[in-house]
Amino acid sequence: MMILGQLKEIKDLRKVWPHEALDFTPWLAEEENLALLSDTIGLEIAVDETESSVGDFNVDIYATETGTDRKIIIENQLEDTNHDHLGKLITYASGKSADIVIWVVKRARSEHRAAIEWLNNHTDENIAFFLLEVKLYQIGDSDIAVKFEVIEKPNDWTKEIKRQTSSSPTLQARYDYWVAFNDYAFKHTAFAKSFNRRKASTDHWMTLSVGSSVCHIRLLQVRKDNNIIVEWNITDDKDLYQRFYTHKADIESDMGMTLDWRELPDKKASRILVTQNAEFNNKDKWPEQFDWTMDVAVKMKNAFKKYL
Repeated sequence: MMILGQLKEIKDLRKVWPHEALDFTPWLAEEENLALLSDTIGLEIAVDETESSVGDFNVDIYATETGTDRKIIIENQLEDTNHDHLGKLITYASGKSADIVIWVVKRARSEHRAAIEWLNNHTDENIAFFLLEVKLYQIGDSDIAVKFEVIEKPNDWTKEIKRQTSSSPTLQARYDYWVAFNDYAFKHTAFAKSFNRRKASTDHWMTLSVGSSVCHIRLLQVRKDNNIIVEWNITDDKDLYQRFYTHKADIESDMGMTLDWRELPDKKASRILVTQNAEFNNKDKWPEQFDWTMDVAVKMKNAFKKYL
């Protein structure tokens, strides 16, 4: 008979992180740990700065959503929520012109859950507030496991997707393709270990984090040309593009393919990409397209990260 261990929750978070600013914030800012948070809320987050100045105060983590210009603030609290931190959260959001506000706490009190819900219902549709509890679990003497639990989040994101797709067959087709890609890709270990799940949208692109605020991998459906593109996108750093370009031969050798290098002198962004024909309207071909996309994305991340 198999003997099963008993899962127990570690209530005192400070046994693992004695100090909020010195221990928890640096831990959360590490790529693999931030990936847990990103995966929980369905956003790709790249850290810009920790203990980022807002007037006389500092926000714990200032970040960017990968692939967009949306700014994120993350405020940590290894205790129960309180009015002081709620006030700071709004102050920091205002000072940083944040689009996404994430409050990570030990326990969310009911009055603060209600406050975050109210903010989501009464602020601009482009503003999003998340309230999460961080939990610690252990089985016997095993390693301690971390889990983030969403307590409050914007309640209109799913509705917005439904509204958009119902009004446009093209948007519906894009959305269906990304949903199918997610369902397929994250069943494969190599891809799932390299990237976090990205929320499906009606956009023609999907971004994948590579742990940098200035770079990301972008997958694109170019339906008018029947092409799928995987690209290394550099948001605004021409020097970084040149650094990659000096290693062009090594990067292409590592990936086993020739890339299309586009510095785009008249634009801030630079693109390094590879293109493949795709029959978007033939669902029987989707697994083949997904396999190619996943393979290129993993190879691209491994090849380029050497030179970041």
